Amino acid sequence: MSVAYDNTTDWPTTSAPALVRGVVLVVDDQPETLALLSEVLDHEGYTVIVATDGATALERARMITPDVVLLDALMPGMDGFEVCLRMSADAVLASVPVIFMTGLTESEHIVKGFRAGGADYVTKPVKPDEVCVRVEAHLKRAQAQRRADMVVNAGGRAAIIADHEGRVRWHSSRAAAFLQRYLGVDRQGLLPVALVRWMRQAEPSSRPYEVADGQARLSIRLAGPAGGDGWILTLIEFDDEASINDFVERFGLTPRQAEVLLWVSRGKTNRDIGEILAMKPRTVNKHLEHIFPKLGVETRAAAAATALQVIGP
Repeated sequence: MSVAYDNTTDWPTTSAPALVRGVVLVVDDQPETLALLSEVLDHEGYTVIVATDGATALERARMITPDVVLLDALMPGMDGFEVCLRMSADAVLASVPVIFMTGLTESEHIVKGFRAGGADYVTKPVKPDEVCVRVEAHLKRAQAQRRADMVVNAGGRAAIIADHEGRVRWHSSRAAAFLQRYLGVDRQGLLPVALVRWMRQAEPSSRPYEVADGQARLSIRLAGPAGGDGWILTLIEFDDEASINDFVERFGLTPRQAEVLLWVSRGKTNRDIGEILAMKPRTVNKHLEHIFPKLGVETRAAAAATALQVIGP
């Protein structure tokens, strides 16, 4: 995309106003910068919201979630770095791309912006054509992620893309909480060494990599390669306590019978279940004699299939 300017003004002089393309929040304590960017972005078809301080920026971002934020790094009171950190900690705003605007080009300030969660930066005095190109690029990327999220989440799955070093390059919105809870990884973090080692050896048909947290566990499967960039992984959470309660309520099982059914659904033998639940294999079999009629089935395979319909794969 290009923007044409004449020789006497900084404002675009060609192309008719476009349809609304997205919402851009511009945050700067300098009125002249706000005026310039509002005029340029409005001409390009964006809906522009402005704020002159950090607190107002957060308030307006939470009221109307923007597609992109242009954020002044240095402002009185709450500076842009703090605003970005607070956005990154907000589940609704965390995925909104933030482009820092700063006159500071020292590497420590650039690094500070990225560590705060920034996606990009432009230097002041801002160049309108550069700003438009960067806003458009990040808007397209954000829209592509939202579309991917819709596809992945509609299937009830969380997913991530990790590169060959284990860095998380992309994740669906549903995967963020799983990464933090089970792996201690933030949205752009590095996966544990053991998981990276498993990824390098695994195939789509391989047994999943599992991580437990109390009675809940995260099952990670290799879905396939992500081009030359690494792997696509799907994440499914299983909550043993919730599954047992579901079995009790739905099938009228005792809690002990429900525990046995849970492990049957995972393909465990009577001997395995006996060791896990500290009972004799013969006792496990006695439980199954009561479980089958309550489920309306006659075989172990049918009982496992019925259980999986309740708790998922």
